Amino acid sequence: MTEGAETRAESDISTKYWLFRVAPDVVKPYLLLARVDRPIGTWLLLLPCWWGAALAGGDAIQLVYFALLFAIGAFAMRGAGCVWNDILDRDYDAKVARTAMRPIANGTIGVPAAAVFMACLSGIGLCVLLQCNQFAIVIALSSMVLVALYPLMKRITYWPQAWLGLTFNWGALVGWAAVAGSL
Repeated sequence: MTEGAETRAESDISTKYWLFRVAPDVVKPYLLLARVDRPIGTWLLLLPCWWGAALAGGDAIQLVYFALLFAIGAFAMRGAGCVWNDILDRDYDAKVARTAMRPIANGTIGVPAAAVFMACLSGIGLCVLLQCNQFAIVIALSSMVLVALYPLMKRITYWPQAWLGLTFNWGALVGWAAVAGSL
């Protein structure tokens, strides 16, 4: 096996996801960058939001409304978080077989284009967030500190997953605040 084939075999990139079969070639690197092929991150961000909203009560129509909003927001913001992570970790990712084929690490997408994509995803998240009450907006925006610092936690602790867990589960507070208007 050649060196390039070994890298692809060990890579965390998979193009077997159905969306890669139908997406235009120009879009595929961005789908990989947002980890669309691995929806577990979206679920990990979304479920705490749903749990928080459900536990806060509210009527059925309100809960369905927030469930849909949070689904859109979780998809967009998980993608934005992946882009942020890949921008900060690009030099490390290029040296690790599992991550070397990620679009920023391998040069398929440059940092400026990735930043624009991240801004677009964040804009979608902001549009969703602006549908919530002011208190929920403040709670959600405060999570951006956690998101911004996660890639750096990998450099200072052996437990970056604990930080990531806190970041993902912050959505429970957002869900509750969106429905109840307080904590």
